Amino acid sequence: MSQIIPVRTGEELNTNVLENCLRTEIHDIPRGSLQIEQFGTGASNLTYALKIGDWEGVLRRPPLGPVAPKAHDMEREYTILKDLHPLFPLAPKPYFFSSDESIAGSPFFVMERRHGILVDTELPEGIKASKELGSSLSELMVDTLVNLHQVPYKGTALERLSKPDGFMERQVNGWIGRYHRAKTDDIPEVELLTKWLEEKLPSSPEPTVIHYDFKLNNSLFSKDLKKMTGLFDWEMTTIGNPLADLGAAMSYWMEEGDPEPLKKGMGKPSITTNGTFYSRDEFIESYARKSGRDVTNIHYYTTFATFKLAVICQQIYYRYKKGQTNDQRFARFGPFTETLIQHALRLAQKD
Repeated sequence: MSQIIPVRTGEELNTNVLENCLRTEIHDIPRGSLQIEQFGTGASNLTYALKIGDWEGVLRRPPLGPVAPKAHDMEREYTILKDLHPLFPLAPKPYFFSSDESIAGSPFFVMERRHGILVDTELPEGIKASKELGSSLSELMVDTLVNLHQVPYKGTALERLSKPDGFMERQVNGWIGRYHRAKTDDIPEVELLTKWLEEKLPSSPEPTVIHYDFKLNNSLFSKDLKKMTGLFDWEMTTIGNPLADLGAAMSYWMEEGDPEPLKKGMGKPSITTNGTFYSRDEFIESYARKSGRDVTNIHYYTTFATFKLAVICQQIYYRYKKGQTNDQRFARFGPFTETLIQHALRLAQKD
């Protein structure tokens, strides 16, 4: 199951104010008092589990402290989910958005709660790892990504909120700029890596809906692990390059031979390193076969995605260093950023 914890100190919500808002916006909430807990995973937006009687919901708001321009846009994510949910039911149904900062301390939205099994660092108790199960879960992930890239987006909010022309050039320049704005410690490999990314930029295929944060711990599965019950964290969703989406997914898909800090992430090793899941090459080959797309340049996209992941970690570490968050998990993000940069450069040098 998703990790639910008591609300962290400093991240509390005003229960009475929020309950009044919920009852105003959602008309079928039963009697009872609002119970609020927090999802313990994730290091970006704050996500809360809400419960009143047998009604459940999820609230998402930006992290504490100043945020980068255009980042953590709750209204955009809500609008995307509103149009995407009917076309791609694995996306949760959103209930409402509010810009009233007196309710939750910032703009926020509330969506439905999905239940299921979170497969991240280990399998549920009583389920034994096997090549058959690992391959099956790998194929579920491939199929979901292929299906998402086939969603008809014309006429939806996604089309209105996206600019697919020049997507990769903006991405590369934008993430390089974000790194320098959030820079704390000097990492010598950055200059060589960013130069390679700028010089090797490939031409892009036809744009599609992309999730852009597609990974196991943003997914929930049925108890028997035979189907996916939900896909979450749509903050970076847009119309863009599907190979960039595949590359982003592969930046999270760790293998046995990867650097030890990356395999462990912020805790235990990712389950994809246990030898039963697809390798990155197998995942990419399956995606290419099922989607019919040419993945010749996937090496570039995997390298860029690893750099992008490093920048995200650096932004989080910057907030921690500036005292904008007290979450002690983030103290480790500085060394982790450096490891990711070095790993991305090694990927680039295989070119």
